[in-house]
Amino acid sequence: MSEILDIAAALSRLLKAENILLICHKNPDGDTVGSAAALYHALTGLGKTAAVLCADPIPARYGYMDIGLYTGQFTPGYTVAVDVAGIQLFGDAIAAYTKNIDLCIDHHPSNAGYADCMLLDGDAAATAEIVYELLSAAGVDITPTIADCLYTGLSTDTGCFRFSNTTARTHEIAAKLIAAGASLIQLNGILFESKSRSRLAIERLALESLEYSFGGRCATIFLTKEQIAQTGADTTDIEGITSLPRNIEGVQVGITIRQQPAGSYKVSVRTVPEVDAAEICAHLGGGGHRQAAGCELLGSLDNAKSALLTEVEKALCKE
Repeated sequence: MSEILDIAAALSRLLKAENILLICHKNPDGDTVGSAAALYHALTGLGKTAAVLCADPIPARYGYMDIGLYTGQFTPGYTVAVDVAGIQLFGDAIAAYTKNIDLCIDHHPSNAGYADCMLLDGDAAATAEIVYELLSAAGVDITPTIADCLYTGLSTDTGCFRFSNTTARTHEIAAKLIAAGASLIQLNGILFESKSRSRLAIERLALESLEYSFGGRCATIFLTKEQIAQTGADTTDIEGITSLPRNIEGVQVGITIRQQPAGSYKVSVRTVPEVDAAEICAHLGGGGHRQAAGCELLGSLDNAKSALLTEVEKALCKE
């Protein structure tokens, strides 16, 4: 099991480290990218050698973060997983770099404890909150670029501060990031008010697949890998549709199933407060938060749906 660190201990490890590799989870979202990018800018600002690695391409919409990606320019001396709850979330493409993780910084209560050391706060709305506390403790100057990165993580993981994980502390940190120069209007426009044509295409296909179960209390949408390729949708386009089924009136559990290039199925579960999404996914090898969780399933689509609905039915019976 991991050694649990507090902010001071994690900071001490980072400041002693050299050649730091910051690793995101596959299918990167705003929190893993924003948190890793903020750490990258802070560490390089302190004179450290650091770079960011992800199994999948960083979506183009996050280009404003000016991330230094790892291309083999140094031999990693210290590896940090950022917002990665389990080793299966790294992706096979970077397996050579994820065998031994020195430090994991995360906010998922279901974290598997795979790293040597862990800085974990299950009450944080996003990993970006933890990274903000870490950088503040280090006395790092929160530049406008770092503020943009952290605001991205904070706002995307809270649905622009609408989700139940949003706390007073979340708003306090957001206010400090805005004061530090985060481009509030521009970022909100990029992240929440603008949809690409590929996003609209993927939404249309997803809604055409919509199925209801348990008297309309559960709604499921699914996408094949061919459909995803057809639209040209990137990770953020696809992540953006995970709330669609849950937003339907009367739905308590919304499920999004999307086929991965290798054939497995990535599942996102979104629920009302009374239903535990993390528990549903935990029974299927995944995890996450009470109202937002996920897992990855093998086999046929019918088998994946059957396994999911079995767990959903159990969860709804508890409600």
